[in-house]
Amino acid sequence: MIYRELTQEEYKDAESRILYEDNHLLVVNKRVGEIVQADITMDETLADLYKSFIAMRDSKPGSVFVGIPHRLDRPVSGLVVLAKTSKALSRLNAMFRDGEIHKFYWALVCAAPPAEAGELTCYLVRNEQQNKSYVFRGDPAKRKDAKLAKLRYRLEDTTDRYFLLEVELLTGRHHQIRCQLADMGCHIKGDLKYGAPRSNPDGGICLHARRIEFVHPVKKVPMRIEAPVPGSWKGLHL
Repeated sequence: MIYRELTQEEYKDAESRILYEDNHLLVVNKRVGEIVQADITMDETLADLYKSFIAMRDSKPGSVFVGIPHRLDRPVSGLVVLAKTSKALSRLNAMFRDGEIHKFYWALVCAAPPAEAGELTCYLVRNEQQNKSYVFRGDPAKRKDAKLAKLRYRLEDTTDRYFLLEVELLTGRHHQIRCQLADMGCHIKGDLKYGAPRSNPDGGICLHARRIEFVHPVKKVPMRIEAPVPGSWKGLHL
Protein backbone atom coordinates (compact mmCIF):
# COMPACT_ATOMS: atom_id res chain seq x y z
CA MET A 1 0.00 0.00 0.00
CA ILE A 2 1.38 3.41 -0.98
CA TYR A 3 0.26 6.36 1.12
CA ARG A 4 0.47 10.05 0.38
CA GLU A 5 3.71 11.67 1.43
CA LEU A 6 2.84 14.55 3.72
CA THR A 7 4.65 17.85 3.52
CA GLN A 8 6.72 18.81 6.54
CA GLU A 9 4.04 21.30 7.55
CA GLU A 10 1.25 18.73 7.20
CA TYR A 11 3.26 16.17 9.16
CA LYS A 12 3.93 18.57 12.05
CA ASP A 13 0.29 19.69 12.10
CA ALA A 14 -1.00 16.10 12.21
CA GLU A 15 1.48 15.25 14.95
CA SER A 16 0.50 18.29 17.02
CA ARG A 17 -3.16 17.27 17.01
CA ILE A 18 -2.65 13.82 18.53
CA LEU A 19 -4.27 13.88 21.98
CA TYR A 20 -3.59 10.24 22.91
CA GLU A 21 -2.01 7.24 21.22
CA ASP A 22 -1.08 3.67 22.10
CA ASN A 23 -0.98 0.38 20.19
CA HIS A 24 -4.78 0.25 20.00
CA LEU A 25 -6.14 3.82 19.93
CA LEU A 26 -5.42 7.13 18.25
CA VAL A 27 -7.33 10.16 19.52
CA VAL A 28 -6.97 13.37 17.50
CA ASN A 29 -8.33 16.91 17.45
CA LYS A 30 -10.33 17.37 14.24
CA ARG A 31 -10.35 20.77 12.54
CA VAL A 32 -13.43 22.47 11.11
CA GLY A 33 -13.87 21.39 7.49
CA GLU A 34 -12.19 17.99 7.77
CA ILE A 35 -14.25 14.88 7.07
CA VAL A 36 -13.88 11.76 9.19
CA GLN A 37 -15.18 9.31 6.59
CA ALA A 38 -15.33 9.54 2.78
CA ASP A 39 -18.26 11.36 1.21
CA ILE A 40 -19.27 12.53 -2.26
CA THR A 41 -16.64 15.29 -2.23
CA MET A 42 -13.85 12.69 -2.38
CA ASP A 43 -11.77 14.96 -0.10
CA GLU A 44 -9.08 13.32 2.00
CA THR A 45 -10.50 11.93 5.22
CA LEU A 46 -9.09 12.29 8.71
CA ALA A 47 -8.54 8.52 8.78
CA ASP A 48 -6.55 8.62 5.52
CA LEU A 49 -4.48 11.57 6.76
CA TYR A 50 -3.42 9.61 9.82
CA LYS A 51 -2.75 6.46 7.81
CA SER A 52 -0.28 8.52 5.78
CA PHE A 53 1.14 10.06 8.96
CA ILE A 54 1.69 6.69 10.67
CA ALA A 55 3.19 5.17 7.50
CA MET A 56 5.71 8.02 7.35
CA ARG A 57 6.48 8.22 11.06
CA ASP A 58 6.89 4.48 11.59
CA SER A 59 8.34 3.71 8.13
CA LYS A 60 5.67 1.07 7.61
CA PRO A 61 6.11 -0.82 4.34
CA GLY A 62 2.67 -2.46 4.44
CA SER A 63 -0.85 -1.25 5.01
CA VAL A 64 -1.80 0.86 8.02
CA PHE A 65 -5.06 0.08 9.84
CA VAL A 66 -7.12 3.05 11.02
CA GLY A 67 -10.74 2.23 11.85
CA ILE A 68 -13.60 4.69 12.40
CA PRO A 69 -15.92 3.89 15.34
CA HIS A 70 -17.72 7.28 15.34
CA ARG A 71 -17.92 10.52 13.34
CA LEU A 72 -18.19 14.28 13.64
CA ASP A 73 -19.98 16.51 11.15
CA ARG A 74 -17.72 18.41 8.77
CA PRO A 75 -18.37 21.88 10.29
CA VAL A 76 -17.76 20.55 13.84
CA SER A 77 -14.36 20.46 15.51
CA GLY A 78 -12.93 18.37 18.30
CA LEU A 79 -12.06 15.00 19.60
CA VAL A 80 -12.23 11.95 17.32
CA VAL A 81 -11.34 8.42 18.44
CA LEU A 82 -9.74 6.18 15.81
CA ALA A 83 -8.87 2.49 16.18
CA LYS A 84 -5.43 1.16 15.25
CA THR A 85 -6.43 -2.52 15.41
CA SER A 86 -9.48 -4.46 14.28
CA LYS A 87 -9.94 -5.74 17.85
CA ALA A 88 -10.09 -2.21 19.22
CA LEU A 89 -12.48 -1.14 16.45
CA SER A 90 -14.88 -3.99 17.17
CA ARG A 91 -14.91 -3.22 20.89
CA LEU A 92 -15.25 0.53 20.38
CA ASN A 93 -18.16 0.01 17.99
CA ALA A 94 -19.96 -1.98 20.69
CA MET A 95 -19.12 0.59 23.38
CA PHE A 96 -20.46 3.50 21.33
CA ARG A 97 -23.59 1.50 20.49
CA ASP A 98 -24.19 0.53 24.13
CA GLY A 99 -23.62 4.01 25.56
CA GLU A 100 -20.43 3.09 27.39
CA ILE A 101 -18.53 6.05 25.95
CA HIS A 102 -19.51 9.40 27.44
CA LYS A 103 -19.21 12.38 25.07
CA PHE A 104 -19.21 16.02 26.12
CA TYR A 105 -19.40 18.96 23.72
CA TRP A 106 -18.98 22.70 24.01
CA ALA A 107 -21.53 24.75 22.11
CA LEU A 108 -21.32 28.52 21.77
CA VAL A 109 -24.91 29.70 21.32
CA CYS A 110 -26.55 32.99 20.43
CA ALA A 111 -29.12 33.18 23.25
CA ALA A 112 -29.31 32.28 26.93
CA PRO A 113 -30.90 28.90 27.72
CA PRO A 114 -34.22 28.96 29.64
CA ALA A 115 -32.46 27.39 32.65
CA GLU A 116 -28.80 27.13 33.61
CA ALA A 117 -28.98 23.33 33.35
CA GLY A 118 -31.46 20.85 32.01
CA GLU A 119 -32.20 17.73 30.01
CA LEU A 120 -33.76 17.80 26.54
CA THR A 121 -35.80 14.83 25.32
CA CYS A 122 -37.68 14.66 22.05
CA TYR A 123 -38.04 12.66 18.85
CA LEU A 124 -36.15 13.60 15.70
CA VAL A 125 -36.81 12.81 12.06
CA ARG A 126 -34.17 13.15 9.37
CA ASN A 127 -34.73 14.70 5.94
CA GLU A 128 -32.16 13.01 3.70
CA GLN A 129 -32.59 15.45 0.81
CA GLN A 130 -31.95 18.47 3.03
CA ASN A 131 -29.40 16.68 5.22
CA LYS A 132 -31.23 18.10 8.21
CA SER A 133 -33.12 16.84 11.25
CA TYR A 134 -36.38 18.14 12.67
CA VAL A 135 -38.11 17.79 16.02
CA PHE A 136 -41.20 15.57 15.62
CA ARG A 137 -44.08 16.56 17.90
CA GLY A 138 -46.61 13.92 16.88
CA ASP A 139 -47.08 10.36 18.11
CA PRO A 140 -43.71 8.61 17.53
CA ALA A 141 -45.51 5.27 17.36
CA LYS A 142 -47.04 6.47 14.08
CA ARG A 143 -43.72 7.57 12.57
CA LYS A 144 -41.22 4.73 12.15
CA ASP A 145 -38.33 7.04 11.39
CA ALA A 146 -38.82 9.13 14.57
CA LYS A 147 -35.80 8.54 16.82
CA LEU A 148 -35.57 9.29 20.54
CA ALA A 149 -33.00 12.01 21.26
CA LYS A 150 -31.71 12.94 24.71
CA LEU A 151 -29.01 15.27 25.97
CA ARG A 152 -28.08 17.20 29.09
CA TYR A 153 -26.73 20.75 29.04
CA ARG A 154 -25.20 23.15 31.53
CA LEU A 155 -24.33 26.84 31.17
CA GLU A 156 -20.56 27.13 31.62
CA ASP A 157 -19.75 30.73 30.75
CA THR A 158 -20.99 33.86 29.00
CA THR A 159 -19.44 36.57 26.84
CA ASP A 160 -20.86 39.90 25.75
CA ARG A 161 -22.78 38.22 22.94
CA TYR A 162 -22.69 34.44 23.41
CA PHE A 163 -23.35 31.69 25.91
CA LEU A 164 -21.15 28.62 26.37
CA LEU A 165 -23.00 25.38 27.03
CA GLU A 166 -21.50 22.03 27.94
CA VAL A 167 -23.61 19.30 26.38
CA GLU A 168 -23.54 15.64 27.37
CA LEU A 169 -24.84 13.58 24.49
CA LEU A 170 -27.01 10.70 25.73
CA THR A 171 -28.07 9.42 22.30
CA GLY A 172 -26.33 9.74 18.95
CA ARG A 173 -28.82 11.05 16.40
CA HIS A 174 -28.16 12.92 13.17
CA HIS A 175 -27.41 16.62 13.93
CA GLN A 176 -28.88 16.02 17.37
CA ILE A 177 -27.16 18.80 19.35
CA ARG A 178 -27.65 21.33 16.56
CA CYS A 179 -31.34 20.53 16.20
CA GLN A 180 -32.25 20.25 19.88
CA LEU A 181 -30.42 23.42 20.94
CA ALA A 182 -32.00 25.36 18.07
CA ASP A 183 -35.43 24.08 19.10
CA MET A 184 -34.71 25.44 22.61
CA GLY A 185 -33.95 28.84 21.05
CA CYS A 186 -30.18 28.47 21.47
CA HIS A 187 -28.86 28.49 17.91
CA ILE A 188 -25.18 27.54 17.63
CA LYS A 189 -22.96 30.37 16.44
CA GLY A 190 -22.36 30.04 12.69
CA ASP A 191 -24.94 27.29 12.14
CA LEU A 192 -27.02 28.78 9.34
CA LYS A 193 -28.72 25.45 8.67
CA TYR A 194 -30.33 25.54 12.11
CA GLY A 195 -31.17 29.22 12.34
CA ALA A 196 -28.01 31.13 13.30
CA PRO A 197 -28.16 34.70 11.94
CA ARG A 198 -24.73 34.66 10.26
CA SER A 199 -21.95 32.28 9.25
CA ASN A 200 -18.46 31.97 10.75
CA PRO A 201 -15.47 33.11 8.67
CA ASP A 202 -14.08 29.55 8.55
CA GLY A 203 -17.40 28.08 7.38
CA GLY A 204 -17.69 25.97 10.52
CA ILE A 205 -19.97 26.14 13.52
CA CYS A 206 -19.07 26.71 17.17
CA LEU A 207 -19.71 23.14 18.25
CA HIS A 208 -16.67 21.32 19.62
CA ALA A 209 -16.28 17.73 20.84
CA ARG A 210 -14.54 18.75 24.05
CA ARG A 211 -14.17 15.66 26.24
CA ILE A 212 -14.61 11.89 26.20
CA GLU A 213 -14.68 9.44 29.10
CA PHE A 214 -14.58 5.66 28.77
CA VAL A 215 -12.84 2.50 29.87
CA HIS A 216 -10.02 1.54 27.48
CA PRO A 217 -11.35 -1.31 25.30
CA VAL A 218 -8.17 -3.38 25.68
CA LYS A 219 -6.27 -2.11 28.75
CA LYS A 220 -9.46 -1.76 30.80
CA VAL A 221 -8.32 1.44 32.50
CA PRO A 222 -10.40 4.64 32.85
CA MET A 223 -9.72 7.25 30.15
CA ARG A 224 -10.52 10.96 30.16
CA ILE A 225 -9.32 13.00 27.18
CA GLU A 226 -9.93 16.66 26.33
CA ALA A 227 -9.49 18.55 23.07
CA PRO A 228 -8.47 22.24 23.06
CA VAL A 229 -10.95 24.56 21.37
CA PRO A 230 -10.07 26.07 17.96
CA GLY A 231 -7.98 29.19 17.91
CA SER A 232 -10.93 31.16 16.52
CA TRP A 233 -12.69 30.72 19.89
CA LYS A 234 -9.90 32.29 21.93
CA GLY A 235 -10.88 35.83 21.02
CA LEU A 236 -14.20 35.14 22.74
CA HIS A 237 -12.37 34.96 26.11
CA LEU A 238 -13.35 31.37 26.94
